[in-house]
Amino acid sequence: MLTRRTTLKALAALPAVAALPGAARAQGAGTYPDRPVRVVVPFAAGGVIDVVTRIVMEHVTATLGRPMIVDNRPGAGSTIGADFVAKSAPDGYTLLVNGLAQTAMPALYPNAPVNPERDFAPIVGLGSVPFVLGVHNSVPATDWASFAAFLRQRNGEATFATTGAGSASHLSGELMRKISGLDYTHVPYRATPAAITDLLAGRVNFMIDAQNLLAPHIRSGTLRGIAITTARRSSLLPEVPTFQEVGLAGYESSSPQVLYGPRGTPRPVVDKLAAAVNAALDDAGVKQRFAERGLERFPAMTPEQLVQWLRSEIEKWGPIIRATGATSG
Repeated sequence: MLTRRTTLKALAALPAVAALPGAARAQGAGTYPDRPVRVVVPFAAGGVIDVVTRIVMEHVTATLGRPMIVDNRPGAGSTIGADFVAKSAPDGYTLLVNGLAQTAMPALYPNAPVNPERDFAPIVGLGSVPFVLGVHNSVPATDWASFAAFLRQRNGEATFATTGAGSASHLSGELMRKISGLDYTHVPYRATPAAITDLLAGRVNFMIDAQNLLAPHIRSGTLRGIAITTARRSSLLPEVPTFQEVGLAGYESSSPQVLYGPRGTPRPVVDKLAAAVNAALDDAGVKQRFAERGLERFPAMTPEQLVQWLRSEIEKWGPIIRATGATSG
């Protein structure tokens, strides 16, 4: 296990090695990695993408024999961290794990300096997690019908916490707004823990976020689970119906976690990273940690298939973002 001092020293060294001449960086998979690898999570620590990344990269560290150091760089709907990775050398030493926000970038931030299709090489999927609509127990709602009635009564003033514009929690709520026709006020936070803290305190009314984060509070009675975002019910919260079951036909959302490198990352490096991640996902200990947290394995895809998946997700979420006016110039 890395100590905090070791981690900070390794991170401090990374910018220097990234500046090495191209010939020194352009190594094959046989020598990769020969130093620590920075894995950027473009959200604060504690969120589902951060949790999945740390579980998987702990195993990858052991497989590859070099530290895979998780570096949280939150802000601007993940574009700050993504832009940092896109501008890094395509040598496999600076990587990105992002979720639904990666597919939202073109529509949400049309003037952003980073583009998910142009600037990245998809490597491998890590995990996926259903989201759950959780409401504070002060909200007079025990099911979808009473929750919808509450939103109508509040006439747009009910508060909806998210982990930032363009995050999976935000877009899941915008999809609900579009399909249901209901209105509410978006309250973005910079970090998942801060949003959940305010939700548990009743300072905001509801949130749609990863089931592993909200399930303990639903079980304790602080929150009520109203609906699951995936097409099938969750094994973690089997008593909670899906959005489709409660009448929102076509509603489906989740938080995927995918590993990317800068465009131009050598294919031997991509293949070595993908093999190491898949070995982690096959590990019994990792499977158990996923199951305990309500996480699911991302469907197996080649890098080429991931390119097509990324494009299809961009096409899905783009119209929703534009239709709800969520675009941020």
